[in-house]
Amino acid sequence: MNEPKFPLGQVVTTPAALEALDPESMRNCLARHAAAEWGDLCAEDREENEIALRCGLRIFSVYRDRKGVKFWIITEADRSSTCILLPTDY
Repeated sequence: MNEPKFPLGQVVTTPAALEALDPESMRNCLARHAAAEWGDLCAEDREENEIALRCGLRIFSVYRDRKGVKFWIITEADRSSTCILLPTDY
C-alpha cells in the first residue's frame, strides 16, 4: 500500500455503514483513500480530489466492499475528521 498523502484526523463511521460493510474492506479502503487511490470516481471527481489535496479542500472517495456494498469516504477540508458512510447516510 502506498504512503498516506494527507492526514485523516478522527475516523468515524455511521451506524448504517458499520452494520452493512465488511470491516476489513473498510480498513483497506480507508488506507487507499489516504494514499490518494480514489476508488470508483469519474475523471472529473478524481481531478477535484487532486485540487483538494493541493488547496486543502474536502476529499471524497467511492468504494465497494467485498460484498459489493457501495460506500463513501469523506475527509473534511481541515483534515480534522474522516467519515465512512453509505450514500443513503448523506
